[in-house]
Amino acid sequence: MKKKSSVSFGPGAASLLLIFVVLAMSVLGMLSLMNSRNDVRLSERSVAVMEAVYALNAKAEETRAKVDAALYTLSQKSDAAESYPASADGALPKETKLVDSVVSWDETDGIRTIHCALKVLPLGSGQRTQWVRHALVVKTAEEGFAESVDDFDAYEYDMDFGDEESVETEEEWIIDD
Repeated sequence: MKKKSSVSFGPGAASLLLIFVVLAMSVLGMLSLMNSRNDVRLSERSVAVMEAVYALNAKAEETRAKVDAALYTLSQKSDAAESYPASADGALPKETKLVDSVVSWDETDGIRTIHCALKVLPLGSGQRTQWVRHALVVKTAEEGFAESVDDFDAYEYDMDFGDEESVETEEEWIIDD
């Protein structure tokens, strides 16, 4: 007859197994906690970025409202429809400039810049302005975060207005990873 061999663990084997399981669960718990904290930080950064972008958009809309109010006042005084866009330059807000019936300006917070351009429509067209460009540009870390003056005329944009009902907007997103 053959002897049956049995493998037996000593009294400390269960304790070692329990210690290993507790350590593994502790490490997994810490990794989960670190992941949750990173998610919270990322969410807070996303909220801060979106608030900054919305603030810039609000400033752009306020400037558009000022331009619209100036054009409305000018349209009430204007006798000739031909001189309407040309005579608007002096009545527009100082942060804007008028070139070939396109009003342009920049809204910036140092890191993000929104390049805005409005086409001044002829009198009697129903609307006074139409968005031509509304582009968000974000400076990356390589470009630096120092505030600089952007030359709006260096940016090319298409002036094809098609029908008056369609409003074409353009967004540029350059995001720092």
